[in-house]
Amino acid sequence: MLARAASWLTEDGLFTANFDTRSIRRADGTPWGRALTLELRKQGFVYNPTHHRISRHGNQKTHFPYTYLGADAQAGPNYTGQPAVNSLYTRPLH
Repeated sequence: MLARAASWLTEDGLFTANFDTRSIRRADGTPWGRALTLELRKQGFVYNPTHHRISRHGNQKTHFPYTYLGADAQAGPNYTGQPAVNSLYTRPLH
């Protein structure tokens, strides 16, 4: 969804959203951690972990090397206390 939203931006457009990187997990359920935030930055996004906010200025080609596997509905509450799911991804080996 992040890559798709970025593709909708104009040259001077701004995308911003609430986003908790802890809800993005590996196939085994463990968090991607720093590897995910580094990839987000590499793709032109800015992530503020204190406010759980992600943003991006301008339209550029974005490609995330992850494959969506499904969701874990047993994740429990997110940082706001609301029910949440964790999204499971794998990264293909090169």
